[in-house]
Amino acid sequence: MSSTKYDVIVVGSGPGGYVAAIRASQLGLKTAVVEAAELGGICLNWGCIPTKALIKSAQVFEYINHAEDYGIKVKDAEVDFNAMIKRSRDVAGGMSKGIQFLFKKNKIDQLLGWGKVQPGKKVEVEDKDGKKTVYAAEHIIIATGGRARELPALKIDNEKIIGYRKAMSLGSKPSKMVVVGSGAIGVEFAYVYSSIGVEVTIVEFMDRIVPNEDEEVSKALEKIYKKAGVKIMTSTEVTAVDTKGKGCKVTVKDKKGAESTIECDVVLSAVGVVSNVENIGLEDVGILVEKGKIKTDEYYKTNMPGYYAIGDVVAGPALAHVASAEGIICVEKIAGHHPEALDYNNIPGCTYCIPEISSVGYTEAQAKEAGYELKVGKFPFSASGKASAAGAKDGFVKLIFDAKYGELLGAHMIGANVTEMIAEIVAVRKLETTGMDLIKTVHPHPTMSEAVMEAAAAAYGEVIHL
Repeated sequence: MSSTKYDVIVVGSGPGGYVAAIRASQLGLKTAVVEAAELGGICLNWGCIPTKALIKSAQVFEYINHAEDYGIKVKDAEVDFNAMIKRSRDVAGGMSKGIQFLFKKNKIDQLLGWGKVQPGKKVEVEDKDGKKTVYAAEHIIIATGGRARELPALKIDNEKIIGYRKAMSLGSKPSKMVVVGSGAIGVEFAYVYSSIGVEVTIVEFMDRIVPNEDEEVSKALEKIYKKAGVKIMTSTEVTAVDTKGKGCKVTVKDKKGAESTIECDVVLSAVGVVSNVENIGLEDVGILVEKGKIKTDEYYKTNMPGYYAIGDVVAGPALAHVASAEGIICVEKIAGHHPEALDYNNIPGCTYCIPEISSVGYTEAQAKEAGYELKVGKFPFSASGKASAAGAKDGFVKLIFDAKYGELLGAHMIGANVTEMIAEIVAVRKLETTGMDLIKTVHPHPTMSEAVMEAAAAAYGEVIHL
């Protein structure tokens, strides 16, 4: 056993783990992080960051192809697929190195290897050569994240049936792709590949794409994607994939039971994530797992004293910013502070397809189900001067208020840069600001964010520019 005794050991260095470690160190706790792969976890290396780099490359190519719309002539633009992939990987690599710098700055020890929690507030770390070292800490935080979910009919082989990791490191551009699942991962990759000339078909089991979003957002995105040439099959499931030939033959079945076959080069499985709770010692310690998630209290304590869990391994949205917030709350509580528990009904969700989607709080349907009497305001970007000038008139801002007290129950946006606008709504809801307050908050002109003020005004019959 190592002679070093830590105050906190974090198992996993994703956006939950590394943020928890840095905050713990800031609070004066001697901290170490166990990581078997690259620092930054899936988010920095194979998720949030490199996908946004790919999306930006696709968007630049799209801009060039529509340059004449802006009074500019460009000839013979073409995609260098391998260069796109390399740029994405370089961006991810740079971010991971940034975490190394932050660890050194905050005097956090890196324990390289596979971590398993053990009884007695210990963590066993097995390095790449099989050497095992045991470390002790007063507090152990499990932040091992998640991985791509696999369906029985979609076993990932990383050749013809791929997950998100392979989708951002393919050796060559396919001609045809089937994307199974239309959550954030599915629609983002559908945009990237469709924009660079791949024939993309989305297959979604639910009755609409981005099914967790407000229904009007789903309809708007489907219309835009279809106009861009993406084929969309909703209320449809994949029953089999034949990979024996040169490409893939995907058998799908609609809600009426009718089957059809789609031929493609590659199938991307984007049907969600599952928690990494296996082979990390939970059973040995006696830590409770329910429905594939580690059970914790509101400050992320497990049932076993001295052991905590945050991020994708606990119940709640599997989002990087949620994991980071949980990590900070967890270590502040450990350090004897009195942090406020996280309000999971005020977590922003962002999808980085083009146009972007962002949302927080209740959808209109959820608010009605909860029994609220509503005031709903909607402002289209087609009426926005900034959007017209930018050539980005698709989409809208939709705000949902409680008619009785003016509380902002939810916000739903689709359009250019709306992922940069949603934080205003999160702050407004945090501060319990009313609809009338939002109307009287002067927004700069011309900006996309004016649509927030205008949508609030629309809800109360005071909209100016409609």
